[in-house]
Amino acid sequence: MSAAAAALLVLALHLAVIAFNVLGLIAIPLGAALGWRWVRVRWWRIAHIASWSVVALQALMGRACFLTLWQDRLTGTSGPPLIERWVNRLIYWPLPIWGFGAAYLGLFAAVVALWWLVPTRRVTA
Repeated sequence: MSAAAAALLVLALHLAVIAFNVLGLIAIPLGAALGWRWVRVRWWRIAHIASWSVVALQALMGRACFLTLWQDRLTGTSGPPLIERWVNRLIYWPLPIWGFGAAYLGLFAAVVALWWLVPTRRVTA
């Protein structure tokens, strides 16, 4: 596999993780209000809080996301294709690392609060 193809796979993975994290923040309180049982599924909620834990830990360390670093190493200096540039502009904002850190820690606090406000339950058939 070429480095460019690998970089696109990393970008796709990164986008999927971002979507999972952000959509979870929306779905959990909305689902609790609307009675959606799946938002209380323990394994799903553990995966969500674990994913946000990685984001928060990187923010506390003042580091960029390891997926961002990995993609940067794979792409090197060559310019990405148009669709990749568009997705990059969508998920990579021109903020200082402390700005991302503050935002990620605030969002992680919201995820932890949701763990208590919308408790998980065992799923029965």
